[in-house]
Amino acid sequence: MSATMNLSLTDELKSFVQQNSGNGTLYSTPSEFIRDTIRERKEKMDAAELRDGVLEGFQDAINGKVVEFNGSVRDAIAEVKKKELSGW
Repeated sequence: MSATMNLSLTDELKSFVQQNSGNGTLYSTPSEFIRDTIRERKEKMDAAELRDGVLEGFQDAINGKVVEFNGSVRDAIAEVKKKELSGW
């Protein structure tokens, strides 16, 4: 679903948007350019969050905070909860 949002830009940013949209550019309209720029930023933030989670998992593994996985997600979650309560 689309929604309208009005933005105020500095002259420098307005010029940048105009240079990257319209004839001879990848984007037909300034809105397309802004949407794609926002999507790229969101993807970078999502990737950083995922990377942080993976690094946290590696750190836990290094510190011995692991459980044996036997194919049952419920069992693994229960074991993690049990170990967390005991302080690992």
